[in-house]
Amino acid sequence: MALEKVRAQCALPATLLPADLTDTDIPTLVNRALLVHGHIDILINNAGIGQRATAGETTEQVLRRIMELDFFAPVLLTQALLPHFRQRGGHVVVTGSMAGLMGVPRRTAYAAAKHAVMGYFESLQVEHTIPGFYITIASPGRIHTRLSVNALRGSGEAHGRMDAAQEKGIPAEECARRIIVSVGRKKKHVVIARQERILWWLRKFIPSLYYRVARKHGS
Repeated sequence: MALEKVRAQCALPATLLPADLTDTDIPTLVNRALLVHGHIDILINNAGIGQRATAGETTEQVLRRIMELDFFAPVLLTQALLPHFRQRGGHVVVTGSMAGLMGVPRRTAYAAAKHAVMGYFESLQVEHTIPGFYITIASPGRIHTRLSVNALRGSGEAHGRMDAAQEKGIPAEECARRIIVSVGRKKKHVVIARQERILWWLRKFIPSLYYRVARKHGS
């Protein structure tokens, strides 16, 4: 089991609470986690699934599955812990995406979920007045993970292969290190990207060129 391998590498004792975040009682899961040590200092929302299909190819079931895991899961986990953080402070980290900052072809549902994540957590940053409570949004570009392998096609089956661009992406360890540094600095938002950052700049400063480049090379 992959989680067991991760636990074996932990410097401190770790407790595993496996759950399908699209089909679980979130408040019960949170209470189970609180029982382990009595408090939670940091929540890292990193569960998610990608997409490799156009809007026209994507079924309603796939749309909803992506939204459930990529948007509702981090939101509901965070909301369930807000009373706890209101009492003692804490830190929430959420993994967004560069696709949450701009449109990307063959990622319509994924980009929609990540845009929603950005909107919710940025609004929460503006809204809350909880002492000692912080939120960091990470927007990675292409990271060398199995995201493309496990991404959903339009009918729901796994994409099943590593995209060339994903394979050349930033190492996951480097991405994690930069997120940890950002948390230590209590940054509200960190972008972790290479060439994708150029596309983001084009969207902001030369939109007409962005649409041409993104359509041809964005996927």
